[in-house]
Amino acid sequence: MKPYNQYIPQKKLFIPNMFLLQTFTFVMIFIFGFSSLNLFGQSYDRINDHLEPLSIKSSHKKPVIVVIGENQYTELTDFIVPYGILKRSDIAEMYAIAENKGKLDMFPALSIEINMSLDDFDNLHPEGSDLVIVPAIHNAENKTIIRWIQNQFDRGATIVGICDGVWTLGYAGLLKNKHATGHWYSKEKLSKTFSDTVWIKNKRYVQDKNIITTTGVTASIPVSLALVESIAGTKKAKEMAKELGVPHWDEKHNSEKFHLDWQQYVTAARNLIFFWNHETIGITMYEGMDEISLALVADAYSRTYKSKTVAITNGNQAVLTKSGIKFVSERSVGEKNQIHSLVDVPKESKAFDQLVHTLIDIEKKFGKSTKRFVATQLEFAIE
Repeated sequence: MKPYNQYIPQKKLFIPNMFLLQTFTFVMIFIFGFSSLNLFGQSYDRINDHLEPLSIKSSHKKPVIVVIGENQYTELTDFIVPYGILKRSDIAEMYAIAENKGKLDMFPALSIEINMSLDDFDNLHPEGSDLVIVPAIHNAENKTIIRWIQNQFDRGATIVGICDGVWTLGYAGLLKNKHATGHWYSKEKLSKTFSDTVWIKNKRYVQDKNIITTTGVTASIPVSLALVESIAGTKKAKEMAKELGVPHWDEKHNSEKFHLDWQQYVTAARNLIFFWNHETIGITMYEGMDEISLALVADAYSRTYKSKTVAITNGNQAVLTKSGIKFVSERSVGEKNQIHSLVDVPKESKAFDQLVHTLIDIEKKFGKSTKRFVATQLEFAIE
């Protein structure tokens, strides 16, 4: 899966009419290629409404949890939301890692600094982790990451595939004869590629022993709360849910609501082709800001095909968020003339409320059809 911004033409290019037509055709093929009007899968009735308790190594005082990313491109919300929720709950020893230390580019927006590589983690915890969270990454067949995940699984770790992170689990051979789910637009291709997996609909997340998979991007919120509940109990999960402004975190989900209708196809093509109206939206960064709200806001604005978000800081300094994630500066305050509009993420805001507010603002800026298009990509119910 490639970052959406890659398909937005640059303003400096001259686009002849024939190329506009070709671009429109490409967008239609691109969307059809990654989506399905009919969901494949079956319902899955589990007696237990909660995740089963995780297996924790006896040598660990707290669960050792890893969120792993790919340096080239990792889905922003898939990575940041689980890390932020679990870190803030203070119930585990948390690690944000990648193949290599250094910059980790997110899609569809922003970048962070990673200070621990796969090798660093293995040297620190040769016995392995208890839980590995796998977001969607640019190269789902990344052999280095796959081998590392397989090794963690063999050492007894539970593996969680967030959204299209399920592809990496599939290529790692971890979904064979398992029940699993994924983002609605990937269901048909997933079922064809991994035909020995039972693909489930109408569940926000699915657990099959020590494999957990989720639906689209915003499923990272309920599954993270479910993990908190599994590790530390319902009371702690309720505390975190209240902090986030989330009313519930159960598995309930209506998969049939999510598909791209003709209006959304046209919206995507129109927004992409009319590049002269594209906006750069700056998010004002500050020390201790809520990275969960930040991720949801930046992700949503960058999926309109009319706008992208950048991190604005004083000078070119990186910013350390509430849960200790270091976001890379992309613009300085002195470069505001390159920004079409500024967005603030208030310190006391609740993440869920920020997402809803952002979708409302997207409708004001770009219209209701674009709001629907973004919500559909996020697999977030708005109606």
